[in-house]
Amino acid sequence: MQSKVLPINFTPQSTWPAGLSVAIIMDGNGRWAARRGLPRVVGHRAGVVAVRRTVEHARRLGIRQLTLYAFSSDNWRRPPLEVESIFWLLRTYLRIEAEKLRQSGVRVEVIGRRDRIPDALLREIKHAEATTAACKNLNLRIAIDYSSRMSIADLACRLLAQRDTPEPNQIVQALTEEIGDLDLLIRTGGEQRLSDFLLWESAYAELHFTDRMWPDFDGTDLEAALSDFRRRERRYGGLPAPAPANTTAQSLGGAL
Repeated sequence: MQSKVLPINFTPQSTWPAGLSVAIIMDGNGRWAARRGLPRVVGHRAGVVAVRRTVEHARRLGIRQLTLYAFSSDNWRRPPLEVESIFWLLRTYLRIEAEKLRQSGVRVEVIGRRDRIPDALLREIKHAEATTAACKNLNLRIAIDYSSRMSIADLACRLLAQRDTPEPNQIVQALTEEIGDLDLLIRTGGEQRLSDFLLWESAYAELHFTDRMWPDFDGTDLEAALSDFRRRERRYGGLPAPAPANTTAQSLGGAL
């Protein structure tokens, strides 16, 4: 689905930037559970609770789009019982939350492959997407069986099939128009890598890494990431904006 990049502004009710596209690599569920002597699946269950509060906080802060990395294509390498538990939790979350999300104006969109996930989960995905299709307050994208490399390759192949020898800049433009840009990428759990997540979209994204394990992540952590984002100067390869002339003159005058 084509993603439009909206301007960033500040709402009168809040000092947080509205209209942002934010993504989170929800890392640390297993380690959170292990530190407490609990099975990994307990960490994933606690992670679902963190999803609920983060989605609600993102909506209140006026974030336009929130993308959550729930299950990567590489996660199939995990033990089958853990994979099955993750899919059960995703299915349960979508079934329970779909109507609540609709009432809150949150649209659900699942990205990633759909040919390998269980039919029961696929039914809940389709139901949640249909239930929330008209919602406009927040676009919640959930990445399931997702690989950014594969998604870029698939889209490039489709573009090549549709056009006769397209120029490289045409492919870049088409990819950017269809995929869109990301403003802020957050990763919890202390690791500092992208893990094949939104590689194209993150070309000019600001990166925020936190040691907080995902089950402990809350609204305060999201606000801290947004505060960090606000302190960044996004130049997109250009130069910093020049200081106002009167400020420069005052500075020189004070030095003389």
